[in-house]
Amino acid sequence: MSSSPPAPQPGDEPADLPAVYRLHPAVVARFVGAALVLLAVVMFAGTMVVAFANLTPDLLVLLLVVGIVAVFGLGWVLRSRAYVVRCDEDGYRVRMVRGAGATQARWTEVQDAVTTTRAGAPCVVLRLRDGRSTTIPVGVLALDREQFVRELQRHLQRGQGLRPL
Repeated sequence: MSSSPPAPQPGDEPADLPAVYRLHPAVVARFVGAALVLLAVVMFAGTMVVAFANLTPDLLVLLLVVGIVAVFGLGWVLRSRAYVVRCDEDGYRVRMVRGAGATQARWTEVQDAVTTTRAGAPCVVLRLRDGRSTTIPVGVLALDREQFVRELQRHLQRGQGLRPL
């Protein structure tokens, strides 16, 4: 007599851990735009130094090339390497969010997760058992906010050892 494996239940899908949630492209564009403005200011200052110190203009070309490579490098890092939230089987870590509160915790430390609005931006707040909390503005994520909340709930349930009914 052979027994077949039990049918998969909703919520039993395999965990894609660690799950990494990256910056929204519009946020990356803001950072790159600010870097371009900074490059323009540096180029202006460099031009003044070259003009008043009677240096060779080739230094400006070198400065520009280094600046452009740095701006493209920043864009690449923010788009493909940097993350806002990283969830694994033990817990989560939040980066690049000013005012996030507790930037990391184990899933067993999380009391509950709620959605709210802070300063006009939709957020997920993970309240911890010790009174601390983590605020994650979902508008900075390159993901639909409802999908992020569903995935976060699955991570939380899995991390606390809960199974769906």
